[in-house]
Amino acid sequence: MSEPQQNERGDASALRTPIVAVLGHVDHGKTSLLDEVRGSAISEGEAGAITQHIGSTAVPLDVISDIAGELVNPADFDLPGLLFIDTPGHHSFSTLRSRGGALADIAILVVDVNDGFQPQTHEALDILKRTSTPFIVAANKIDTVPGWNPEQDRPSKVAIEAQSDRVQSDLNQRIYEIIGQLSEQGFSADMYWRVTDFQANIGVVPVSAMTGEGVPDLLTVLMGLSQRYMKTAMEIDVDGPGAGTVLEVKDTQGFGATIDAVVYDGTIRADDTIVVGGLTGSITTDVRALLQPKPLAEIRSDDTFDKVDSVVAAQGVKIAAPELDDAMAGAPVRVIRDRDPAEVVSEVEGELADIEVSTQEEGITVKADTLGSLEALASTLEESEIPIMHAEVGDIAPRDVRLAGTANVPHHRAILGFNVELHDDARRLADQEEVELFQHDVIYRLIEEYEEHVEAIQQAQQEQVLENITRPARFEILPDHTFRQSDPAVVGIEVRGGLLTRNSSVVDFTGSEPNRVGILKTIQNEGEDVDEARTGEQVAVSIDGPTVGRQIKEGDELWVEIPEKHAKILEQELTEEITGDEREVLSMYLDKHRSRDPFWGK
Repeated sequence: MSEPQQNERGDASALRTPIVAVLGHVDHGKTSLLDEVRGSAISEGEAGAITQHIGSTAVPLDVISDIAGELVNPADFDLPGLLFIDTPGHHSFSTLRSRGGALADIAILVVDVNDGFQPQTHEALDILKRTSTPFIVAANKIDTVPGWNPEQDRPSKVAIEAQSDRVQSDLNQRIYEIIGQLSEQGFSADMYWRVTDFQANIGVVPVSAMTGEGVPDLLTVLMGLSQRYMKTAMEIDVDGPGAGTVLEVKDTQGFGATIDAVVYDGTIRADDTIVVGGLTGSITTDVRALLQPKPLAEIRSDDTFDKVDSVVAAQGVKIAAPELDDAMAGAPVRVIRDRDPAEVVSEVEGELADIEVSTQEEGITVKADTLGSLEALASTLEESEIPIMHAEVGDIAPRDVRLAGTANVPHHRAILGFNVELHDDARRLADQEEVELFQHDVIYRLIEEYEEHVEAIQQAQQEQVLENITRPARFEILPDHTFRQSDPAVVGIEVRGGLLTRNSSVVDFTGSEPNRVGILKTIQNEGEDVDEARTGEQVAVSIDGPTVGRQIKEGDELWVEIPEKHAKILEQELTEEITGDEREVLSMYLDKHRSRDPFWGK
């Protein structure tokens, strides 16, 4: 099942197939585009012309030439074709690692011409930037432009020129909006046929995953870029010990725990000893079997896999070996063969250490399905200034809940699980321990949900603080509204600003310093006892302490006394939580105090 272009070479050195990953926002057509490329390859090639590997599909150069027509002349290329990773999406892309970088040699960023950039588009671009992976943009769904006249599998430039002026104008406007969005992210881009230097500019390829229009162009640009800029990087030692990356860990009938891996260098043989990255370190084990899917023509057979003697880069393979239960998606796979075993173990453990997430003493707990997605999630959390106390690959288990429960900050008692399962006993324990659980398979939505949770906690905390803080208010004693002179004084007042509440200390500012006159005990509105009165309301109040005509008199302006500590909290922390007229009263109150002491309440 190895690629014939590589097997036929007699020398130890050969050019491997470039590995292509597909990224983009959900529903923008990643899977459909991948299916269309694969479908075109199957229909254009002879039976078995394309090779269905584990987790990837190899499309040979002659099949690409058949699809692309006159756009690709096989004589112009040395590379054997393209290897498409079958699972699209940026979290699977970040899983694919080689020597601490992205395993994919080139990527397709799929953008819907109707929607433009969406949150996951930005996430995908961030990952492409971080891994320095070259990419092209597939501007998908050109067939949905109103009035589009489709014709199956045409090159996009030909398809666009066949449309009416109105349709061309509409499509150009949509694509140039995407080009503008790329520019905002620091990328110079243009229609691929206008790009002369693909190292300086991003090529945009208009496509339709539904009609196949633009697929010839897409394959042509991928082959052209790979041939021109990556030929040297594709050189491998065919006979050398294999190197690869774990895509997925699975139970396979008859073999137990197996790993699906992509081999990107050398050869893995059925009798090799390998070192695989695991949850708690490296795993050294002997290959029991190398498995590939049966050819497409035999896919209905009971036995899904064929055993093969060896696998040459680049292709996917299922590896059966003992003790793979703790193998980790995204971890390296290395063949020992004639190398020093200790050196290979050190190499694997060094790669694992390179992608460990930095943690702090206080923060949230994070779980993810693969090393790559854990790294991507941790990076996004760091950008959002959300600290991580513990980060690990694997499902959410009770011990994760116990660990999260040790956080001292309320909103850090949380577990963010990306694309992982939640054990039932962990859910029950989380309810008991008051640990919040968040699960999603989209990074930005996972973080959004957590941030909304934090906001709700902070809002509740502020409301609780506000309940115990003296609120600003000033009021005037109305003329001819003295109902009782003392013990307590009962007068009619009008609230001039703020929120007046019961049991508040009352002061006046007739001198240079505030003078406490008593405690406002009760508030009555039209004979009914109430807890508060707001700006503009006229109510009757009882004030314990003063006598009307002595300490207070009709026409006086009085203020609720705000303790200095409360004034500081109101000004510095709760400004947005109080009303505009309360802020105005607070400012006036602070001015009165600060006229004699500039640092009061600071």
